[in-house]
Amino acid sequence: MLRRATFLTAIVIMACGFMAGAAGADTLQSIIDKGKLAVGVKTDYPPWGMRDKDGQIVGMEIDLANDIANRLSAKAGKPIALELLPVVASNRMQFLQQGQIDLMIATMNDTPERRKVVGVLLPNYYASGVTVMARKESGIKDWPDLKDKNICTIQGTWYNKQWGDKFGANLIAFPGTPEAEKALLDGRCVGWLYDDTAFVSRLALDRDKWKDYSLATPTVAQEPWAIAVRSEDRTGPWGKLVSEAIVEWLTSGTLLSLEKKWGIPETAWLKEMTAKCKTKDAVCDPNGPY
Repeated sequence: MLRRATFLTAIVIMACGFMAGAAGADTLQSIIDKGKLAVGVKTDYPPWGMRDKDGQIVGMEIDLANDIANRLSAKAGKPIALELLPVVASNRMQFLQQGQIDLMIATMNDTPERRKVVGVLLPNYYASGVTVMARKESGIKDWPDLKDKNICTIQGTWYNKQWGDKFGANLIAFPGTPEAEKALLDGRCVGWLYDDTAFVSRLALDRDKWKDYSLATPTVAQEPWAIAVRSEDRTGPWGKLVSEAIVEWLTSGTLLSLEKKWGIPETAWLKEMTAKCKTKDAVCDPNGPY
């Protein structure tokens, strides 16, 4: 009886594995059949993802989403419409898991924990570190200075505990960057714990608005960003198509050009990554160690 139960269990496991593999293999064709690609993007992270004066979603990552849709259209031999769905840090992985989006390009850091939840695609395409932007008179000059100070942050960011709680900050978490930014400007927080990329672009592109603020702490914990699909799609046709696009964006210098287009100060990480990919370094192999 035990042997029979064990045999039946093995059959069920094999069947589930086959079904998951089939689902992954069908995703690309499903997108082509329905003629629409749904991509989760940020609308609160300028200039990677934001709304313009007409309310349209634009930005560097939206340009990448459009490129994927164009590649799909060429492959399908028919137009593939692009649907952009706004996501935030606290729901972007859930949207992907639940099938509300087919692809996520949303300033997501690549971490071991997230690789257990979604299909992180290689190579990585950007990177950011962690810092605090604060009022110049806040008294914050290094991480220990956060102790007992009101610091804005975003719900769902991986570094809240590691860099905020660790130094005794009184973290005030908000669902998105507009709320955190307003709280900082209103004086409800003396500093904002977030990605250095978000701050650098603000300080460079809107100097009058941010003239009383500066990057108060050293930048730490630089982590690469990843585009993601559902876990079962990572090694399937859909994941491979997107990974091939990322390789091309890097080797062709497309990402460097998009930095300039959107007024983003040149980052050393992207410059070095582009150089590595042009020489076919192993770090740019989408089938490398995971």
